[in-house]
Amino acid sequence: MYGERKEEYAIILDFMSSGKSFSTKAEPILQIIGEDFFTLLEAAPKEGAEVNIGERVYIGKEERDKVALIKSRIAYSQLTETAKSALPDSVLKIIRANEKRFTDFFNDAGPLNIREHSLELLPGIGKKNLGTILNARKERRFESFEDIVSRTKFIQDPAKIIERRVLTELEGNERFYLFTKPFQPRPQFGREERYGNRSGRY
Repeated sequence: MYGERKEEYAIILDFMSSGKSFSTKAEPILQIIGEDFFTLLEAAPKEGAEVNIGERVYIGKEERDKVALIKSRIAYSQLTETAKSALPDSVLKIIRANEKRFTDFFNDAGPLNIREHSLELLPGIGKKNLGTILNARKERRFESFEDIVSRTKFIQDPAKIIERRVLTELEGNERFYLFTKPFQPRPQFGREERYGNRSGRY
């Protein structure tokens, strides 16, 4: 579904200046979440870079100002308690900053199979409410979150509904993933070589 596209920007969820408590190396570690696919990652900050929880940072292929290396992709269970606490607000921040993208999800989402529609995976949307959304978007496309609220009546905050779905997907064990890349553990051997010291691939 996502091909080979990678995250370009991320939000910092936690900064461990001395690394993890159980690590044998006292090296600083960032836990971050990508803006495009909500990918959870661990990264090494550049030496001397000032970083803060909630800060947006560039992690793409071009020169980075604060992130030296993307070390690995991680699962929700590997987040620190600080990162888990920061996660809901960070996810909501990403959604509100990309309103058109998520409004278009309401416009373009289709059936998953003959019995289930993608929109039904959003919290609070059942068969009856699904029909209301489909009829409204058939008349004309939704233009904003506010437009969705005014024309569906039962949806009070589309961003919060999507946030709840994203958090559920990040926790794992879902049949379908609408907004995230399912996490698949990789072998631990050769990690630095596998993910690349220079490019920080993941």
